[in-house]
Amino acid sequence: MKQKDLALIIVVVFASGILSFVTSRIFFASPSKQKQTAEVVDAITSDFPTPDSKYFNKNSIDPTQLIQIGDNTNPNPFNGTSIIQ
Repeated sequence: MKQKDLALIIVVVFASGILSFVTSRIFFASPSKQKQTAEVVDAITSDFPTPDSKYFNKNSIDPTQLIQIGDNTNPNPFNGTSIIQ
């Protein structure tokens, strides 16, 4: 590589760097695109409203309770055998 080739490569790299910096500032980082807005939210309080009694009442079924259907005397139900009485 000759001395002229190396100087030409350096000039081209420098010029393309400046050109890409200027074009990126125009298209991507314009001041109008840097302005952002945020919505205003209410402050968090410790008050919790009472839930609707239509869905949450004292007589409703509790899905977290264990429901057993019939008598199951088999202590190991998945071992392939069954106890028939």
